[in-house]
Amino acid sequence: MLRYLINFFYPPRCSACVRRLPLDSSRHVCGECLARIEPLREPLCAVCGIPLGAELPGGNQWCPACTQSPPHFSRARALTSYRSLDEEAQPVPSMIRRHKYGLDQSLGRALAECLGDRIPFAGEDCDVVIPVPLHPARLRWRGFNQAALLGDAIARRVGRPIEVATLMRVVPTPPQTSQDRRQRRLNVRAAFAVKRPHLVANRRVLLVDDVMTTGATADECARTLLRAGARRVDVFTLVRAV
Repeated sequence: MLRYLINFFYPPRCSACVRRLPLDSSRHVCGECLARIEPLREPLCAVCGIPLGAELPGGNQWCPACTQSPPHFSRARALTSYRSLDEEAQPVPSMIRRHKYGLDQSLGRALAECLGDRIPFAGEDCDVVIPVPLHPARLRWRGFNQAALLGDAIARRVGRPIEVATLMRVVPTPPQTSQDRRQRRLNVRAAFAVKRPHLVANRRVLLVDDVMTTGATADECARTLLRAGARRVDVFTLVRAV
């Protein structure tokens, strides 16, 4: 009843398309927008999860980038794909942009709602969930870490603890939007550190972030965690650039 009264005076709208939701709704994303979230289609690179387009000869399921320079993480998967030329037509990338750059923390609940039951990792796949950290200066400016909000939702889904203060970003790296693969790798080199190694020692880590583009950030985080004693690092992101 209380929700109905609140929604009567403040009609709920879909966080993606801003259509009105029913007054008794407890959701943040409408059914139409949830149906528009397209999962990544097989075949995928066995490592980084990028769509391969077709089966590769010889049974090899590694993309050219992972074949040439294998990343430190074992497996990366994403909820959906991201095409920069068509961002506004894609519910999840559109919400991520407003979440991060519009500083709308409330969109974290809507993005978590988009996960549904499509998290390709379970409790038996990991021991701890760790979000990709922001540098303290960026965290103060933004007021929240979008990866930590997502990580909290995923940790609850898989029934594993989340550690938000173990992996730290110690170098205030500039934005990577306009950088190519090589520049991104150089940009994040030695940008992370593990504050409490005993919390990752011999543990399987599920690293969480909102977007994976070239995988440079996830790779450097994984390298740092493995050097601190982690047994394995897998990666989950909401979207994967294709």
